[in-house]
Amino acid sequence: MSVAEIQLSEGLHREVHSHSENFITKYIFSTDHKVIAKQYLFTAIFWALIGGFLSIIFRLQLGFPGINLGWLKPLLGEWITSQGALDPEFFLALVTMHGTIMVFFVLTAGLSGTFSNFLIPLQIGARDMASGFINMLSYWFFFIASVIMFYSLFIETGPASGGWVVYPPLSALPQAISGSGLGMTLWLISMAFFIISTLLGGINYITTVINLRTRGMSFTKMPLTVWAFFFTAIIGLLAFPVLLAAALLLILDRSFGTSFYLSQIYIGGEALTNVGGSPLLYQHLFWFLGHPEVYIVLLPALGITSEIIATNSRKPIFGYRAMIGSMAGITVLSFLVWAHHMFVSGMNPFLGAAFMLMTLVIAVPSAVKVFNYLTTLWRGNIRFTPAMLFSIGLVSFFISGGLTGIHLGNSALDIQLHDTYFVVAHFHLVMGSASFFGMLAGVYHWFPKMFGRMMNEKLGYIHFWLSIIGIYAVFFPMHYLGIAGFPRRYYSFTNFEAFNILGDMNAFISVAAIVTMLAQFIFLWNFFYSIFKGRKAPQNPWKSNTLEWTTPVNLGHGNWPGEIPSVYRWPYDYSKPGAKEDYIPQNVPYSETPESNLPHEKDETDEINNNIAEKAVDHGTGLSKEN
Repeated sequence: MSVAEIQLSEGLHREVHSHSENFITKYIFSTDHKVIAKQYLFTAIFWALIGGFLSIIFRLQLGFPGINLGWLKPLLGEWITSQGALDPEFFLALVTMHGTIMVFFVLTAGLSGTFSNFLIPLQIGARDMASGFINMLSYWFFFIASVIMFYSLFIETGPASGGWVVYPPLSALPQAISGSGLGMTLWLISMAFFIISTLLGGINYITTVINLRTRGMSFTKMPLTVWAFFFTAIIGLLAFPVLLAAALLLILDRSFGTSFYLSQIYIGGEALTNVGGSPLLYQHLFWFLGHPEVYIVLLPALGITSEIIATNSRKPIFGYRAMIGSMAGITVLSFLVWAHHMFVSGMNPFLGAAFMLMTLVIAVPSAVKVFNYLTTLWRGNIRFTPAMLFSIGLVSFFISGGLTGIHLGNSALDIQLHDTYFVVAHFHLVMGSASFFGMLAGVYHWFPKMFGRMMNEKLGYIHFWLSIIGIYAVFFPMHYLGIAGFPRRYYSFTNFEAFNILGDMNAFISVAAIVTMLAQFIFLWNFFYSIFKGRKAPQNPWKSNTLEWTTPVNLGHGNWPGEIPSVYRWPYDYSKPGAKEDYIPQNVPYSETPESNLPHEKDETDEINNNIAEKAVDHGTGLSKEN
């Protein structure tokens, strides 16, 4: 048993509700996990629009190199030449900011910040996060990071222009290009605030899961969503400090004359005084976070998918403990594969072989998750809600994108494919698109609990089909570009005779990207219209088992108006033989379902009831103080 209701005596609960709240304390500087989750979600939607718009601009340049972009001059100013062409340096800035925004501000803060905050207390049976104040701080550090990053888009010298990985020496020398000046400084400061936000959130998530589970909620009764958020927070807590160290060292090299990453540099024929540093040090530090970051954005999406697939297949999730074990394996192995991003950096081949082996090994727990999803779907009574479609789409991306990862994990093949569009296609499918679909699935599924209304299903279906077809139309052809040797981050291919034959394919990709971007406005309309005008939601519209659906439709601060329900069973009792309905919520005791109980389940009910009774006698208030 956990420390479940440490904040939960009814006297304390009444005190929480007794103090008056104004607009500022309720919606701006809120300590309510549900409000903070919505703040993360709205901020992520804003950043997704910005990141998507930037990608459309550079796709227009790649797809139609001679196109006149003069119509963008009122927005981009001098970065559009008098002939209507996009400035080559600004092209690199667009690529840099697109990657930074989508990886960190949308898929990390937006996905984990929204659903970890919203679901952890509701699904484990807690009034709120362990520290509401730290939770509030985590969002506002993210907001400060967002303001700084957004401001950097409009400075005269342009935003950061070193690729989203900002490798030195380019990023370490303000005089190298305009995008290495003030824009890069602001990028580093923004990322420092972002990392602090992530660490504060991660500490809160871990503490909440360990200490605030309700009575009966053992670790083996937690939904896979909570397990995913828990492992994600652990990865972030171990990996992000390394990126913070890398950023601080880069700031020192840029502004204080140190030489952590610089040595024997010449600019304009003039030798700089920096000696003794190595840019490879930065690569090791960055990718020690960079590869775990793949799973920081993937694991929450996979956890969301686990819940949605089980609910809408009306079947127990296949291999519950194997799914937990696979996430634990991914958590450990994600820290042992970072150097596969550096196969072409001059690495010792024997060391490269070790990282190649670990890269192939990490495919095993990933495959376990895929097979368990497919087995859960097999012969299920599937309900194709928009959330279910996006979850199945995630599995599709995870398979197709993951298979190409095996090619890139091979050190011999990577020599040919490194820094080509094959890499772009791979990580946009397996990390970007899969995680984005997981986020959308979560919004469609938990929208009724967030806002008390239902989204329009028909618009959801249109959004799904346009998105999945569009994404495959964008990224599948990129594999062929990469195999042909087309390098990423190049402003134009027209100067290379060998790449001219790829012009039509690049044009097709750009058109598909524009259509896919436009499809997201269907979601935006559906989302914001449904918040105010959508059909009112019932308490449990999906007939799901987890605890969040036992709360009132219009949630208040504290989640449950009375005592928090106790948990008696795991969260995946769907279509249980003999049961009166095809779902049995976690808070229903086995004593109420004798017709469907398995032999061991009656004993488990007696044990839980005895524990609850003993603790009520021992502590008077019914508070659990033991784990």
